[in-house]
Amino acid sequence: MADAPKHKDFWDKVTVVLHPMGGVLTAVAVTFVGMKGSQVLDRRQSVDTNARLYSELMSRREEAESSLRKDMFVSIISSFLQPSREDLDGKILNLELLAYNFNDSLNLKPLFLDIQRRLLRSKDPDRFEYMQRITRVARETTSKQLFSLLGQGKSFTRSVDFAELATAGGGIPLDPESMTIRKTACEISLRVLKQDTDQQQVKVRLEVKYPGSKPELPDTRAVFDVGYFDFPVIDNTRLANGLRCAVTLTNLSKDAADLTTVCFPGEYASLKDRPYYDEVIQKLREANAEDADPAPPSDESSSSTRP
Repeated sequence: MADAPKHKDFWDKVTVVLHPMGGVLTAVAVTFVGMKGSQVLDRRQSVDTNARLYSELMSRREEAESSLRKDMFVSIISSFLQPSREDLDGKILNLELLAYNFNDSLNLKPLFLDIQRRLLRSKDPDRFEYMQRITRVARETTSKQLFSLLGQGKSFTRSVDFAELATAGGGIPLDPESMTIRKTACEISLRVLKQDTDQQQVKVRLEVKYPGSKPELPDTRAVFDVGYFDFPVIDNTRLANGLRCAVTLTNLSKDAADLTTVCFPGEYASLKDRPYYDEVIQKLREANAEDADPAPPSDESSSSTRP
């Protein structure tokens, strides 16, 4: 006797209905994934294209700016090097252009001192105004550089009394300052030795010690003149562990002067101030030590006075 037909339950009926739709759903899923993948690739390609375009535009902009700065520099510096008539106003204007555009890559102190000497010898009725102009641009340049360096370093200000300096035999010491720059603790001391009224500057002795440093770092000592025309990014002293220290004259009167000392990492010095090889090696060792946590870095360090 033939078997009785099997009764189909609810799930059998659902299977019969959905089975033909499986192929349709698969095709829809494949199409959807393909569209989404294409959109993602299009967006990624668009981002890459925009990045290349932006990089190319920035590169061309930098090239144009470098070319303009080069032409400006050659035009301005030629006015100082070529013999010409005594045009103090023109020379001061060119000096202002150099100071405002190239103060971080050129040591402009010789030009400032040359203009100052010319003004001291000149009988021009406007020489006092000219002197104020070069002093103002020098102070503005120093102020801008100090502001930029303080983002990565630290500073302190000390005042010196010229009446006390005149009576002191070997100069007067200023209060020392302790600071920590990138995990390097140091103590900075200044001693004012004498005053130069004509050049509007003072001679100081800088001493930097590293109490409790491991490994022990060598002390730094230097003697130099400080005036309005010493800019911290250019005129600085190399310290141990890749640091720099600059002393600037921020205020000067007949009776006193204010000296601001800033300590900052060496990579923020001028473009012409290249690091020593042992400083580069030490930085590489420190970077490897931070990644692998091996033994502490070696005792090698460098220290020198101003160039």
